[in-house]
This record gives sequence, C-alpha cells and structure tokens, in this order.
Amino acid sequence: MKLIIGLGNPGKEYMRTRHNAGFLALDELAKQLECTTSDWKESKKAKALYCKTTIDGTSVELLKPQTFMNDSGISVAYAAKNHNLKPTNIIVIHDDKDIPLGEYRDQTDRSAAGHNGVKSIIEHLGTQNFRRIRIGVATPEMAKYDDKADFVLGKFSKEEFIILNKILSEVATKLLS
Repeated sequence: MKLIIGLGNPGKEYMRTRHNAGFLALDELAKQLECTTSDWKESKKAKALYCKTTIDGTSVELLKPQTFMNDSGISVAYAAKNHNLKPTNIIVIHDDKDIPLGEYRDQTDRSAAGHNGVKSIIEHLGTQNFRRIRIGVATPEMAKYDDKADFVLGKFSKEEFIILNKILSEVATKLLS
C-alpha cells in the first residue's frame, strides 16, 4: 500500500493559495483516478480527509490533513501507523517557494528546507526518508514580500493558475505511471 498526501490548509479562504498546491495536486490526481467528492471520507482520528483507490493494482490512500499546515505530521503519522507503512511507501506533495512556478522536483530523503508542514511530518515520522513532490510557486512578485509566509498564503493569479494546472497534470501523470 502507498499513502499519497497533499499538503495545504483547510478552509475555503485557503482554497487557491500557493500554500495549498499540495491539495490542488491531490485533487488533480483524484480526478484522474475518478475519486469523486462522495468517495472522500473523514477520519476524525487522523484529522484528515481520505480516498481509497488503486494505481496499477497497488492499494493507495489519498490523504488531505485537515490540521493546519504546521501540524500536518499528526495526520500523516496516524495514517502511516494505522496502515503499518514504512516511510518509503509515503509520498508528500507540497508547495515550494524555492522552485519557480511551472516546475516541480521529485526527491527523496531531503530536509524540510524551511517548509513547516514537511518539518512536522519529519518530526512525527522520525525520518525524512520519504518521497516528496515539491511544486514550485515562486514568481517575481515574491520579491515584494518581506515575510514569505504572506506570499505563500496569497492566492494564485489567473495567469499563475493556468501555469500551475499544467504542472498539476504532469505530477498526476507521473504518479500514475
């Protein structure tokens, strides 16, 4: 079994923010896997929404933590323990302000690099040895922000969202192959 987590913040006010790129990527993957809205269930214990599906015959659980970003590790650790998963069977998809919008990186065994959601997961799992899909959200506009947290909590412009959607589709296709 594999656990694929999209990171983001719960609530309508965060829906199209840069920090929710992980949720948006997971939504695209769910769409390609034909996980409908009614297929998503709530786990109060995991503090997450999840959808069970398969990819090439392998059981997969898609997971959206419903904690705020900085506490994502609570949901991920609960789901990993509940399914008796090794960290190598976990994939975390998240935004990355150090990668330009329109690009992504697929890496394993990396530090949190300042991402508090990833930091929480590393702390709760006790390892950084899991796969990460880092979705770039950096734009020239980011330079205007003294506090980069304000930038990642900002919404994508229409033009940025078009660029992002191309990458989300690429990421979903990669995860399906």
